[in-house]
Amino acid sequence: MIAIIDYGMGNLHSVSKAVERLGYKALVTSDENEIMAADGAILPGVGAFGDAMEHLRESRLDAVAVRYAQSGKPLLGICLGMQLLFTSSEEHGSYEGLNLLPGKVVRFQGSYKIPHMGWNRLQFQQKSPLFAGIEEGHVYFVHSFHALPEQASDLLAVTDYYQQVTAIVGRGNVYGMQFHPEKSGSIGMQLLSNFLGLSKL
Repeated sequence: MIAIIDYGMGNLHSVSKAVERLGYKALVTSDENEIMAADGAILPGVGAFGDAMEHLRESRLDAVAVRYAQSGKPLLGICLGMQLLFTSSEEHGSYEGLNLLPGKVVRFQGSYKIPHMGWNRLQFQQKSPLFAGIEEGHVYFVHSFHALPEQASDLLAVTDYYQQVTAIVGRGNVYGMQFHPEKSGSIGMQLLSNFLGLSKL
């Protein structure tokens, strides 16, 4: 079973339907015991970093997400959920994240269009089980802030939007995708399938 962590700020329906289309049972839940019992967990997210962390703390799901990551079972952050994995964000202030990955989330700076919205090509930086059977291709992004990992080894894939932009991160059993895999065609669904396959290992 795959737990989709419900803290009130996620694109829960589309993610759960994508998981089910790939042949897995999805459970949208905010229950600690259900999350901890899951074979894999997904932390989705839309909206602002500070609001999301407030929701997570009020429901005590911040600690649950950290304990789940420490359990060794696969955890995936999607969009804002990926950013929450990092140490901090400067979105509308200064906020602490889950600190599962060292680094910070910063605003795009420049005269180009913000938010970064549309289809951009992935460029793989490291070998990863997420990339099994996948060639570099385009996925769908919508974001105004981007993550800067401290460790190059955590950076699995980037894209180009007037600069190098973090697209996929990973350390051990913890992964993040800045884009929406469930909205990114066959490549996105294969990436999601490869992540879900880790729950069977």
